[in-house]
Amino acid sequence: MNNYLHPTFFLRPLRFALRAIRINPARTLLSLLGVVIGVFAVVVVMTLGDGVKGYITGQVESFGTDLIQVEVKIPSATALSQENARSRSQGTQITTLKIKDGEAIGKLPNVSAWYAGTIGQERATYGSVAKRVLLFGTGADVALVDKNIDVISGRFFTREEDDDLSRVVVLGSETKETFFGRSNAVGESITLKGEKYRVIGVMKPRGSIAVLNLDTFVYVPVQTLQKKILGVDHVQFISVKMENVDQEAATVADIIALMRKRHDIDDATKDDFAVTSTKEAQKTLDDVLGSVTVLLLALTSISLVVGGVGIMNVMYVAVSERTSEIGLRKAVGAKSSGILAQFLFEAFIITLLGGILGIALGVGLSFGLSWVFSELGVPLSVHFSPNALFLGAGFSMIVGLIFGIAPAYRASRLTPMDAIRKE
Repeated sequence: MNNYLHPTFFLRPLRFALRAIRINPARTLLSLLGVVIGVFAVVVVMTLGDGVKGYITGQVESFGTDLIQVEVKIPSATALSQENARSRSQGTQITTLKIKDGEAIGKLPNVSAWYAGTIGQERATYGSVAKRVLLFGTGADVALVDKNIDVISGRFFTREEDDDLSRVVVLGSETKETFFGRSNAVGESITLKGEKYRVIGVMKPRGSIAVLNLDTFVYVPVQTLQKKILGVDHVQFISVKMENVDQEAATVADIIALMRKRHDIDDATKDDFAVTSTKEAQKTLDDVLGSVTVLLLALTSISLVVGGVGIMNVMYVAVSERTSEIGLRKAVGAKSSGILAQFLFEAFIITLLGGILGIALGVGLSFGLSWVFSELGVPLSVHFSPNALFLGAGFSMIVGLIFGIAPAYRASRLTPMDAIRKE
């Protein structure tokens, strides 16, 4: 039998490696720390990354997978570009998107419902209570598009009330509590911009999307918000519901062609609008979050490299201290391959132990974060990812092998004469 295949070829070096680790606990512990921290960071990044990704994509999916969003954007900029975001945040307004555009889109094939929307802010008062609220102007058909629109008290406004510029509002659940507490709000009035607006309904609690708390909204007929409060004739977006999701690509193409025709645009780089489906938004979010996770993994992997360098240094010290032992073993017949295997086993075992401890700490943190988020009422589910297990364990073992090779090779090249010189 080939010596390399004989069980004793592995068992004897493994025994020597375990003995060396056992008789130097302090050195082993110091060697472990770098790997533990590195693997722990990798597991936490992977776990949180999966949790945040699931949370955000789940929020997008909550609106439905059959939606298309038409939004204003800066011409020559892409919808998700820094240029578009910066220009919009600095107050640049695109005023070309109109309710009439929504009416034209509603006549396209495969469009079952739509509503135009815009957002503003205004100071609202009721009695002695005053607060600046977020006004969400929508068309009356918003409930046909957004399946989460649910009025638990009263009703939503009608198309006639929107066309007549009626001063009516529907309150988000938290806004209702702010102004009316436990009292019935329907039939009461709040003051916006010096005029009374009758409360006709209260929304069911919806929670938050990212940093936006939907329960603090005040829903207003979009034309009322445009003409009586904001003094504008444009909207910020149009939400469209499809009849058949399988025709998504054709529907998006139809909307783009219609909008370019209505806005007299013959150059795609001059589009003052962006058309995005829910599926496309999900894919974009997945790509962005995936890239961020990879970047964070690359940064946290640096700590694993540092831990590997620490193990290599410790192994070099161990080789130097055990020169006499290695030389003596060589003198009584130990082979270089056995010495090499012993020190590789030492490095591998140390990093494996570090990986196990790092994974255990990461799992513990995952459960801890799940409990914390649950107590805070944040719907972010953090679960331990099997990918994190394989990645953390794989990283630790690779580090052990890579950074253990050089010291192990050096130990295997020592001779009995080296031991005599050491003495």
